[in-house]
Amino acid sequence: MVADWEWDETLFSGTAAYYERGRLPYAPGLADALAEALRLDGRGRLLDVGCGPGIIALRLAHLFGEVVGVDPDGGMIAEAARGAADRGVADKARWVRARAEALPAGLGTFSVAVFGQSFHWMDRDLVAATVRAMLRPGGALVHISDLKTEARTVDGLPHPAVPYTAVDELVRHYLGPVRRAGRGVLPGGTPGGEAEVFARAGFTGPRRLVVPGGQALERSVDDIVAWVFSMSFSAPHLFEGRRDAFEADLRRLLREASASGRFSERGPSTEVFVWGKGPSAG
Repeated sequence: MVADWEWDETLFSGTAAYYERGRLPYAPGLADALAEALRLDGRGRLLDVGCGPGIIALRLAHLFGEVVGVDPDGGMIAEAARGAADRGVADKARWVRARAEALPAGLGTFSVAVFGQSFHWMDRDLVAATVRAMLRPGGALVHISDLKTEARTVDGLPHPAVPYTAVDELVRHYLGPVRRAGRGVLPGGTPGGEAEVFARAGFTGPRRLVVPGGQALERSVDDIVAWVFSMSFSAPHLFEGRRDAFEADLRRLLREASASGRFSERGPSTEVFVWGKGPSAG
């Protein structure tokens, strides 16, 4: 966990309804890349830890016999259940409201466990060791995130870029210069070094995959507003009685940046690390 910061249930409070619309998608070839790398054949069980509204679990559901998503936020679990019903996979999806630290929670064993940009919020050594014990022999842990090192320009695209720097400045104007996180703050951001944590837990590897993005995306003012309200550091509840004023200022900023109310963006590539369970101790 991050020093001097404790998780609380307000971390993503109110963000679930904005998440799928606001967040940029994972690279289009992610499911195919994982199917090939892990030899997935429609059987086995997937555990999505910190599943949010089920974006990864639902995208991979056709590759497994059952998917189980775990998240501590009730709004996220409700959105995931709605998404499963909409996609016709409710009969093979299970959603559990719980913190990752509460695992194994009687959920059984799995062939694959996935963390989609969620691991940094957890007691990482505890969760890594627990998840390893929940994997069957030959199982894999998959850590998925946007590729942070690529430059994504909008050269040749029809609309202006999203003015992210100005949006960040507006958020800081309302919420202060130190990053908010639930009821606390994260002056140094969330931790990295996942490889060391997984290695300490006994995982082997990893194999690194980069699934290319770069697809042209068109984003509306509503999409960018949803992005802001989907983030932990600008969750709706943090603005308290100033939320309406903030949203009005945000929409004004975005309209000034693009008279059409449209923005161009390129989808990020997706970075994947696949870790093997490794041999049992002793």
